[in-house]
Amino acid sequence: MIEYLPRSKHRSELYLTQFGVEDCIPGHYYGPAVREHYLLHYILDGEGIFEVGGSRYHLRRGQGFLICPNVVTYYEADAAAPWSYCWVGFSGTQAELLLKQAGLTMGSPILQYDRDDMIYQYVRWMAESKDYLKAREARLTGLLYSMLSLIVEFGPVVSPSEGDSLTEMYVEKVTDFIEMNYAQKITIEDIAHFIGLNRSYLGSLFKQRMNTSIQEYLVRYRINKACEMMDNAELSIGDISRSVGYSDPLLFSKVFKKLKGLSPKHYRGGGGF
Repeated sequence: MIEYLPRSKHRSELYLTQFGVEDCIPGHYYGPAVREHYLLHYILDGEGIFEVGGSRYHLRRGQGFLICPNVVTYYEADAAAPWSYCWVGFSGTQAELLLKQAGLTMGSPILQYDRDDMIYQYVRWMAESKDYLKAREARLTGLLYSMLSLIVEFGPVVSPSEGDSLTEMYVEKVTDFIEMNYAQKITIEDIAHFIGLNRSYLGSLFKQRMNTSIQEYLVRYRINKACEMMDNAELSIGDISRSVGYSDPLLFSKVFKKLKGLSPKHYRGGGGF
């Protein structure tokens, strides 16, 4: 069973491109070839080999292998005990980060998951989602996120310090979160919970890379957004204050003056609360 899906027009962060299940015949193989998206196979039974980057892996039930985009790979079912597997193909801006959180990269492509049959169950639910007439894409995306969260949760512990690229992605997630939520009453604890790291550890990573604390970055981002809003004459200082996350205009004015050297009123050139 295999199902190919159209490219998502609404979910660029993460989306399915295909999924399926196959009982391979002895010696069945694919490649050497490349794929344009991520493809994660999970072995349900039997054995086989997976080759990538000059390495060969002999794999069996409870293991899996990751094929990265534009990387030459080869895989083959065992002649005596051919494998059965399920797989998901996916892409999106969040795909690499989620896989790295699960310890899966081009240099470390082997999945270890022998707790239960939940990975297979998610693929079955994907197939059953055909019953969703209006919300199938949302259902499929949710199932993919759930499957990857399972793999992340029970995968190896991955420290961001193991690579600058991973650290960079954590920092980018902080800045993205702030850009999307600066108008809300967010805390550093909220950001750390969203990222999935200890608050103090995330703070040290951020400061090392950005030369400022998360709190300072958040405050400066809010005040800079407030400055952009000053050109809108229909907005009072109080409106602007609330729009950048400050429910108290007096506190906003104090913070604004500290960063810009002028009160919001004088920075604008007139007006009031």
